[in-house]
Amino acid sequence: DDSADATPEHNEFLFPEYEILIEPEEPEFPADSSVGPDDEQGAKDPKEKEELRATGSAAFQSLDEETLEAMAKHETEEDKIFQTFKERVAAEPEQIIRYCRGGEGPIWVSGENIPEEKDIPNCLCGAKRIFEFQIMPQLLNHLQVDSLGESVDWGTLVVYTCADNCGEGNEYLEEFIWKQDFS
Repeated sequence: DDSADATPEHNEFLFPEYEILIEPEEPEFPADSSVGPDDEQGAKDPKEKEELRATGSAAFQSLDEETLEAMAKHETEEDKIFQTFKERVAAEPEQIIRYCRGGEGPIWVSGENIPEEKDIPNCLCGAKRIFEFQIMPQLLNHLQVDSLGESVDWGTLVVYTCADNCGEGNEYLEEFIWKQDFS
């Protein structure tokens, strides 16, 4: 009886199909741009930059040294990691997959639960697995998973694949995924 193997007419866990556009990730500031990461709020005019510096300096001069030191210590390593994540995501807020096989590693959302080399098992062929792509949390918005009544959530999903690219035929191979939540 094939009725047990038949696909049900309605499956609440089937998601709609979407097209994924693939575009290279552009640097945050073009090489020929006069605006860089150190420019004050994107100010281009030298006079405007100086005014922004003066305003900022005056604000910090009014704070005592203890207050400034407390503010500096307040930013933790965790804050810095998440800030880096937010800045990269802000450049392409609709990006759902970051592909970079063997190149720059993933953008972590937290300093916690980052895998070490020993945490990533070797491929079935014995070769190491390397970072290939990550699935960004923005995908959750497109999938509208909250409407299912069951929660699906992640900070980032990082996929590691065989460094030797074994099984190049038409067969599917088991890869390794690392789930990192927002801390």
